[in-house]
This record gives sequence, C-alpha cells and structure tokens, in this order.
Amino acid sequence: MNPASLILLAFAMSTDAFAASVGRGAELSKVRFISALRIGLVFGVVEAIMPLAGWALGHVAMRFVSGIDHWIAFAMLGMLGGHMIWEGLQKGGADAIKVAGDQQRDKSIWLIAFTALATSIDALAVGITLALTDINIVVASLAIGLATTLMVTCGTLLGRAIGTVVGKWAEVLGGLILIAIGFAVLYEHLAGVVSA
Repeated sequence: MNPASLILLAFAMSTDAFAASVGRGAELSKVRFISALRIGLVFGVVEAIMPLAGWALGHVAMRFVSGIDHWIAFAMLGMLGGHMIWEGLQKGGADAIKVAGDQQRDKSIWLIAFTALATSIDALAVGITLALTDINIVVASLAIGLATTLMVTCGTLLGRAIGTVVGKWAEVLGGLILIAIGFAVLYEHLAGVVSA
C-alpha cells in the first residue's frame, strides 16, 4: 500500500467518528477546545488500537487464505465501504456522542470511550484486511489514530456551525474511499500477476 492510499485509509476510517463528533458539536451551545481535544484523543487511541487487534487476528488466519487474500481484502473493504455509505444515508451520520458537560467529566469519558469503541468496529475489520497486504501495521494504526484525533476534534468544534448534514456526507465519502482502496488492492495484485 502506497503512502497516498495509507493517508486515504486513515481519513476514511475516521469519518464515522467525525460524523458522531459533528452531531455532538451541533448539540452544544459552546464548545471549548480542551473538551474537543479530549474527545478527539479518546477516539484516536481507540481507533489506533482496533486495527492492531484486527491485524493480529488476520495474521493468524493468513496462512489459510494466502492464495485468495487479495479477493478477501477487496470483498471486506467493499462491504465495509458499502455499510458506511448505507449508514450515512440512513441515519444522517453516526449517532451523536451523548456526553454531559465538564461537571460530569468522569461519566462522560466512559460514554465517549464506549461510543469510540462502537464507531471503531470497522477499524478492527480493516486491521484483519491489512494483515493480508504488505503494510507496516504500526504506521497504519498510528496514521488512523492521528487522523481520527484530528477529525473528531475538528468535528466537535465545527459541529455547531456546520450541523449534522456534513457528518452524513463524511461517512458516505469514507465508504467510497474504502471501496476505492479495495479496488486498488485487487488491481495491484492482478497487475502483478499479469506482469510476472
């Protein structure tokens, strides 16, 4: 996977969390930067851990599927992308993060972490897919975590101004990017077979 694909993957994986943060920001009358950054960091850490877990699972299974790994990666990315598009069109983006104000910080951190886990299940599946490709999983996980931190922080800050419509289309765009990456993985393999 080339650097451009990795960057696109990182931002595609953060779109559902971005949609959730935009929804939360739209509900707030005032958003402080430190609160938005705290939410972004929680999401970023969870989103970075999930591909590592998926990669470990996929690496164990790789010896059984090495002959068709490119088709599996293509199918999984296509299904995940399709699901993200469907979710974005059905719900207008991921569910908003239901977080109380700073006075309920301890409770809200757990709620944010739970929401982050719910929006990062697709990152677990992508991690399984990445085990079937030639990629440095640590670099990929860090890129996904950083992109998510940035996107969620910005989404929370901008949510009040831009509303939930952007969240919906961000998730649709993320799904389209995942499908495109799936096609790229398949193309790279088939082109390699033809040139060999």
